[in-house]
Amino acid sequence: MKLATFYLLSQAHSPENAFSAAEQLACDLAAKAWRAGKRVLIACETEQQANNIDELLWAREPDDFVPHNLSGEATTYATPIEISWQGKRNAQRRDLLISLQSTIPDFINSFNQVIDFVPADETEKAQARERYKQYRQMGWQMGTEQV
Repeated sequence: MKLATFYLLSQAHSPENAFSAAEQLACDLAAKAWRAGKRVLIACETEQQANNIDELLWAREPDDFVPHNLSGEATTYATPIEISWQGKRNAQRRDLLISLQSTIPDFINSFNQVIDFVPADETEKAQARERYKQYRQMGWQMGTEQV
């Protein structure tokens, strides 16, 4: 069974916070998934957003640190959380996709579980509704969470 869970974000992006609610929640959900033993891919819309996620993960408290890397970074061992953008990704198999992209990634069929976000912004909300419809048409089980 393939499961897509959409998180409904109630807060719009605020100019005084450099990071969006979706970026912050993506980091928290990735950390939670890693602690549950899952290998995670966070698919970003842009390289800048990937760098934001990387920065947010590095800024966590030492007790909350999660091992991660940006796609393409040379690492001795595969990290449990990979951050990608524009189709760049390493070849390791991942259990969970956390998508911050405006469209469904081309590689979606290699995942059985995806987390997506419904931002408060009307344009982004319309894009999320379209992704929701596409997942449902592909036969995915759908879920929503209010944040």
